[in-house]
Amino acid sequence: MRLAGEAGAAVKATPWRIEFGEAPAERVRAAAAAMIGAAAGDIARAGSISHAMANAARNLPVAAGSRVIHLAGEHSSNVLVWEGAAATTGATVEAVARDTQASWTEAVLGALARPGAAPLAVVALSPLHWTDGALVDIDRIAPAVRAAGAALVIDATQAVGAMPVEVARWRPDFLAFPTYKWLLGSYNLAFLYAAPHRQSGTPVEPNGYNTPDGTPAQGARRYDMGERNNLVALPMAEAAFALTAQWGTARVVAGLGLPVPDPAGRAGHILGLRLPGGMPEGLTERLAAAGVHAANRRGVLRLGPHVYNDEADVARFAAALRIALAARRPFALTAIATR
Repeated sequence: MRLAGEAGAAVKATPWRIEFGEAPAERVRAAAAAMIGAAAGDIARAGSISHAMANAARNLPVAAGSRVIHLAGEHSSNVLVWEGAAATTGATVEAVARDTQASWTEAVLGALARPGAAPLAVVALSPLHWTDGALVDIDRIAPAVRAAGAALVIDATQAVGAMPVEVARWRPDFLAFPTYKWLLGSYNLAFLYAAPHRQSGTPVEPNGYNTPDGTPAQGARRYDMGERNNLVALPMAEAAFALTAQWGTARVVAGLGLPVPDPAGRAGHILGLRLPGGMPEGLTERLAAAGVHAANRRGVLRLGPHVYNDEADVARFAAALRIALAARRPFALTAIATR
């Protein structure tokens, strides 16, 4: 992917030789569609998840007195647009919380069925929580959303490329994912799936690609971003899609024998550690100094292993974490195991 991006950047040095054609963009669109079991015509090019979600929010009704549901602590890309839409129309936004011993799935299903609650307009979810990898069972939730007459919008940033995602099974109204995460592509490139009955809307960014000759493009292409023929992002995405499709999602999943929630309730490619007593100040910096990189996500130490990590990396992480926590040892780190 790096070499593909570098080659694309090099082309810019001789701009008079650039031949803008639709073939690369359409190949990438088709590859993105294949990742989620969609048709190429169901996919729009976006600049980011927030850009994709802005298109979704613009084209879903959020009536006064209705409510929008999302997960508590969810990433801002699938929250802020709904807060803005609700503020404009007089709807409410509900952040569904969960007990630490309960699942997100049960929490969401409970919120959907809560007696006396305002009618549902939109349910904005992810297949797993971005902070710790806790799973959200869309298979169970999607039918309940449809039964309530609401729209289902999915941010699949943490899923596509690392776990199976099938729009035919979930039937979302909109689903978005970027290339920079588990697809190992570049920033500033994302894709928006629009269900067939959501493909006649209005884009947030009218341009010559999605409105050629003043006429809206057919299918999800009407939501395409401007400047979509990116000389760096497209070659990187094409290489990334080819490689991740060859790997398959099973190779991305990793398991560690650490004191974490039941593996049956979390995704295999993200490990979130909730340390007793909270996140020690400077922990991620101490780990980074030892060459181990993890993220503090709302008080959760989040690890995202990928195919380039091996058992030696797992051992290095365990050793670095032991040292970093040496001053405060609220728990004993268990033996490391991989699956």
